Amino acid sequence: MAEGGSEKDSALDFDEEEAEEDTPLEKRKKMFSKELRCMMYGFGDDQNPYTESVDLLEDLVIEYITEMTKKAMEVGRPGRISVEDIIFLIRKDPKKYSRVKELLLMSEELRKARKAFDEIKYATTK
Repeated sequence: MAEGGSEKDSALDFDEEEAEEDTPLEKRKKMFSKELRCMMYGFGDDQNPYTESVDLLEDLVIEYITEMTKKAMEVGRPGRISVEDIIFLIRKDPKKYSRVKELLLMSEELRKARKAFDEIKYATTK
């Protein structure tokens, strides 16, 4: 009986995940509210922006991420998304393209710095 119950639970989990994709934006769990509030304040909004404004912006962000993900799934290898897929999709938007390049370069620099730091740390502990 316990095995049957766990199969039922896993089926429920799958159904809930599937249903979440079809859920209208208004009923989805808010995921980025805190970050968006901080970003809005950083870009000149009030320190405590209206909840409706944050919710609208979050809906737009989630919709954008969803659409870009779907497009990236179609561009590259089936079932996989790579950085190159995203770069390909934004190649005609100079602001987004330059920002992605900047972030990728910074990420590479940080990775190299961490590696050098770990090597120095490892050498001094011997």
